[in-house]
Amino acid sequence: MEAQVREKVRGQCDVLVIGGGPAGTTVAPLLAEKGYKVVVLDKARHPRFHIGESLLPANLPLFERLGVADEVRALGMVKHGAEFVSPCHEHSQVFDFAEAWDKSMPYAYQVPRAEFDTVLLKNAVRKGVEVHEGCKATAVEFVSDDCVVVQAEDEAGPREWQARFLVDASGRDTFLANRFRIKHRNPKHNSSAIYAHFNGAVRHEGMAEGNITIFWFEHGWFWFIPMMNDVTSVGMVTWPYYMKTKGERSLEQFLMDGIAMCPPLAERLKMASRVTEVEATGNFSYVSERNHGRNYLLLGDAYAFIDPVFSSGVWLAMNSGVIGAEAIDTCLQQPARAGAALKRFDKLMGHGPREFSWFIYRVTNPIMRDFFMYPKNIFRVKEALLSVLAGDIFGKTPIWRSIKIFKLLYYTANLIQPKRAFMGWKRRRFNIRKVDDPAVYNA
Repeated sequence: MEAQVREKVRGQCDVLVIGGGPAGTTVAPLLAEKGYKVVVLDKARHPRFHIGESLLPANLPLFERLGVADEVRALGMVKHGAEFVSPCHEHSQVFDFAEAWDKSMPYAYQVPRAEFDTVLLKNAVRKGVEVHEGCKATAVEFVSDDCVVVQAEDEAGPREWQARFLVDASGRDTFLANRFRIKHRNPKHNSSAIYAHFNGAVRHEGMAEGNITIFWFEHGWFWFIPMMNDVTSVGMVTWPYYMKTKGERSLEQFLMDGIAMCPPLAERLKMASRVTEVEATGNFSYVSERNHGRNYLLLGDAYAFIDPVFSSGVWLAMNSGVIGAEAIDTCLQQPARAGAALKRFDKLMGHGPREFSWFIYRVTNPIMRDFFMYPKNIFRVKEALLSVLAGDIFGKTPIWRSIKIFKLLYYTANLIQPKRAFMGWKRRRFNIRKVDDPAVYNA
């Protein structure tokens, strides 16, 4: 029987979005509301499993703006704060969002990403976005400043879209960054994550039940994220050298062995049972050389990802969708102002990762750990720090003077304790060094 040649299906739109995660399903409906024809291609079909279940208070106003606040509230576990547990301190430390500089955002949610992402995708459809699930983008050609052609494939065969503007919201697939060869391992950070969901984990009582807990241990840190229906997400974020010690052990055994090294976490999981497969993500931290061109943008994780310790991923992705929609609207409606709009987009895209990464790069340092475990509100630095943890870094909350004072206090503490500071720096250099083991970077 002769092979049948499937005819390529062609379509046109104003804006083509690759990826149906939080970034893509934020930028798409915002542009559709402005009257643009927007198409979203998502290689997966929803619902689908994803990590990144812990949201930030700064997300809440955006849920209202998108019209999904009630739906997110229905599936979310209320999270009033974040708890830090250190093996070097006898107490745990809780940061309540209600104590942040801006008291109007006292909580966030922990959500099952499969359901949360589906809510956002369906909202995009309601707003007039044309969504194609199970459709994977395979190639791109930038024909001119106002014409991009994307090749894709779904179960029906090859497809092709011609758009005026392209948005890469493909997450860790980094569709454009890979093709442009501009994605690089972050030289300032390097980690991998191994994770699963559990039932029966011990939770705190009362308002603290939904708090995320960060457990430091010798080789990195763990997240403990309580969600609805007795589901708890547990993940081990660790350094390449420790990933290399996995050897012949299964991922399941490797995760459980790591948990055993963290007694406070092991205690909370002693009666728990795992309800999902254990998965891993290697080479967790990366950055791209640029996030835009004349007629394309890279949003969220398609541009860069540092580390999940402060639960910033979903917020930065969705906020990039907001600023991305503003930039695209200007580029399409006022071409003469496109350069300025893209310059502003680039500045805002760099702001979030830069502010979070300063803390992320130092959070395992013994001196910084002391700052977290013994917070002081001198010059309102604790309130400012809580605002950063809440994601309140893009608005008008006047936290930056206090953040500068916090950093000055940290650097001063390093000068006062030079030996401890040097050993912390030396240990971090050891932690983030590249390990020549393919299993570490392709876990």
